[in-house]
Amino acid sequence: MPRYRLVIFDSDGTLADTLPWMRSIFNELADAHGFRRVDSGEHEQYRDLHGHELLKALGLPLWKLPRVANAMRARMTQHIGEFALFPGIREALQGLFAQGVLLSIVSSNSRANVERILGAELAALMVRYECGVSLFGKAAKIRAMVRALQVAPAEAIYVGDEIRDAEAARKAGVAFGAVAWGQCSREALHAQAPERFFHEVTDLAALAPDASS
Repeated sequence: MPRYRLVIFDSDGTLADTLPWMRSIFNELADAHGFRRVDSGEHEQYRDLHGHELLKALGLPLWKLPRVANAMRARMTQHIGEFALFPGIREALQGLFAQGVLLSIVSSNSRANVERILGAELAALMVRYECGVSLFGKAAKIRAMVRALQVAPAEAIYVGDEIRDAEAARKAGVAFGAVAWGQCSREALHAQAPERFFHEVTDLAALAPDASS
C-alpha cells in the first residue's frame, strides 16, 4: 500500500465540524442573494449534488458564487468560536507530523478561519496553505502545492469529504482520500474510487510511513 510524503487536507467537513452551522445559516444567505432555500428535510437530496448540478438545483448563477462564498466566510469569522475539530483530528495530525509527513491545507474557507479553528499549535504543523479557493479551483491549487513543495504527485494525497474534492485530486494527478464524516454520503464517495477511504478519524493514522500495511 503506497505511503505519502505529503497529505493535503480540505478543512470544512474534513478537519472541522462546520457543516451543521453552515446548514443553519444557508437560508439566510439564500434570501440575501436570491437563490433557492433548502428546508431541513431536503438536505439529504442535496447532499451529493455538486458543481454545476448543485448550482442549477439552487438556481444560483455562477457569477453570484464568489459573492455568496465571501458572505459565508465573513459570517463564519463572526462565529469562529463556535467551531471545533472533529474528535481525534488533533491526535491524527500530531501523529502524522511526528512521522515526518508534510501536512498542508487546500480549502475554500479563508486561511484566517482555518487557522483559528485549528488553533496555533496545529496551524503551525501545516507547511503550506492555499485558502479561499473557488468552487472549481481546487485542482490548480493542489498542483501548485505539490510543485512548491517539490513532491512527486504519486507521493501526495488530497483528503476531503466531497465529490468535488475527488475530482480536484484526479485533475491534479494526486491520490484521493475520502472521509466518511463530512458532506457527501459514503456511497457517493465510494463511487469515486478513492485510493483511501477513512471510515473513522483514527483511520488517518494509516497514512504514516511506518503504519502497518
